[in-house]
Amino acid sequence: MQKLIRRRRRHPEGMTLVEIMIVVIIMALIATAVGVAVLPRLEKARIDSTKTSAQAIRSAVTMFLAENPAGGCPNTEDLTSGGFLDEDKSTADAWDGEFEIECNGTRVSVVSAGPDKQFGTEDDIQ
Repeated sequence: MQKLIRRRRRHPEGMTLVEIMIVVIIMALIATAVGVAVLPRLEKARIDSTKTSAQAIRSAVTMFLAENPAGGCPNTEDLTSGGFLDEDKSTADAWDGEFEIECNGTRVSVVSAGPDKQFGTEDDIQ
């Protein structure tokens, strides 16, 4: 019976605090590496998604103007209520900002404020 007790003392089960800390540090390093690799791609995906949405809205505005020549420049509500854009799809950009629609004769411009959420800066997306 005493041999069993001695064996337990010689071979303790479980992990020491140092071993746990090493595992936590390794996991933190892996998480940091993944974050550094993923975040730039996430921003690029948001920009690409916003460009695609702007192009779809630009096409919808062109169709709206072809059917309503005297209707003026529409907003996103006019486009969804007129059936030019799907109601179930969002008309906001990737940062939940609204698009700015401008009509100058036959030229249609659809602009997103971009990541900084301010129009007129260099990160605006068309």
